Amino acid sequence: MENKNYYKEFLNSNKLLQAYDTKITRVKQFLSEEINFVKNRLTGNESVLELGAGYGRIVKELAPYAGNVLGIDISKDSIEFGRKYISGIDNAKLEVMDAYNIPFEEEFDVTLCMQNGISAIKGNQMQLVENALKATKQNGTVYISTYSEKFWEHRLSWFKEQADKGLLGEIDFEKTGNGEIYCKDGFKAMTFSEDDFREIGEKTGYKYEVIEVDQSSLFLVVWKD
Repeated sequence: MENKNYYKEFLNSNKLLQAYDTKITRVKQFLSEEINFVKNRLTGNESVLELGAGYGRIVKELAPYAGNVLGIDISKDSIEFGRKYISGIDNAKLEVMDAYNIPFEEEFDVTLCMQNGISAIKGNQMQLVENALKATKQNGTVYISTYSEKFWEHRLSWFKEQADKGLLGEIDFEKTGNGEIYCKDGFKAMTFSEDDFREIGEKTGYKYEVIEVDQSSLFLVVWKD
């Protein structure tokens, strides 16, 4: 049975840090280029919100390029660990919060849900996007990312690396495929296609674009104008 709160209860804090401490060169490139895609579009003055921020990996990377960055995550353990991780960065903050129950209304210039958070943050994905838009100011931008289909073999290698470290359960290769990874401990990671993102983009009612980055990430970019 799939565990709805896997990142809250199991893969959090230091374990999440270990997951991103990969030895796979292609995965390192993917992680860097995903952040660079957003980083290169910031002017240095924006207020940024990240949904599903974990221990603040992306928050820390973006802080020098933004006015201020707030990362929220449902895992108290990840946030407590993350506050030490971003210690000393005056314009970055982490808070324990459920992305499906956020109080913000038109407070941020940029709202992010990256690293396939649209899958990891279990629930109604359209509601998650609507929450992101609600938190974003008029003329602001929302960035949602998932994996490119072209990255499948590298992604699978990365998840196998995590399983070998004991961070995830053993991969169930009989069930795994078509963009979905299953582990025998109940972990499941899905992904979204270009068509899926275009359908979500259309439903927002705003101008949007679906952009592939580095043949590894797929971004849905929505402009709230």
